[in-house]
Amino acid sequence: MDGSRRTSPQEIAAVLRDRISAGELQPGDRVRTQAELAEEFGVERGAVREALRILHAEQLLTNVSKGSPPRVAEVAPPGERPQPTMVGLAPRMTEAFAAPHVSIDAACLTAETLMLAVGEPVRLIHEGRIRPERIDVRILLPSRDITLAFPVPVEGRSEDDPVHQRWLAQRNAQGHVLQHNLRALRSSHGIDVRVTFRALPFTPPVKLYLLNGTEALIAYYMIARREEPMEGGTPLDMYDALGTESLLFPFAKGAGERDTAFVEQSQKWFDALWETITTDLTLS
Repeated sequence: MDGSRRTSPQEIAAVLRDRISAGELQPGDRVRTQAELAEEFGVERGAVREALRILHAEQLLTNVSKGSPPRVAEVAPPGERPQPTMVGLAPRMTEAFAAPHVSIDAACLTAETLMLAVGEPVRLIHEGRIRPERIDVRILLPSRDITLAFPVPVEGRSEDDPVHQRWLAQRNAQGHVLQHNLRALRSSHGIDVRVTFRALPFTPPVKLYLLNGTEALIAYYMIARREEPMEGGTPLDMYDALGTESLLFPFAKGAGERDTAFVEQSQKWFDALWETITTDLTLS
């Protein structure tokens, strides 16, 4: 890790998450002790405890609150139960990209989870294992001009709101990366790719993903107080949305009357927003 600045709990959680995904840590394995992890990452134990709590909320670790070191959780087959967004979206996105015509609609606070979930199918396209003919992606993100319900400073907004500026920078950067990675498939593989953004006039309380018109995935934004370290400055104390940790509930057409109706109504809701009260969004 970069020793020139303090490593955040989110960064520690990301490293451990990658080790689990790569198979370095298998289901049932004990994770290193808090003292060992604190020494490895050069942080206090409090940062390690917060990272472990994040992974426990994502159902990747068990026994986090007990005296012994936590263990890697057993992995349940996809679709058996709701999964944390970071875990559940990627495999479904990969399945969606196996279709000849890929249609992805998303309404969210930022494009972070979508950007990460698209990475696997893009890799499979480059490896020649899947090859869609067309990819259409439509994304609804909050407008930069509205007063966001979250994230917000705990002490209230100021004229020069650093929390809003941080969110805006993340929204734009993640959107650019997602757009670039998909549009690059035009020149590299001759795939017809369209990525379009529109601006919402409100803060979405949930994140919604619609895949190929046949599946709807929804997760509630869970609001929590947290501090964001700032390089060379006072940490930002804010109420923020824990989007990657929120449970993702899947609904599929053909899986029953309730599921089919939810998918259809979610698509109608998205289309209505896209065609009426949203506006063109250009990432700066």
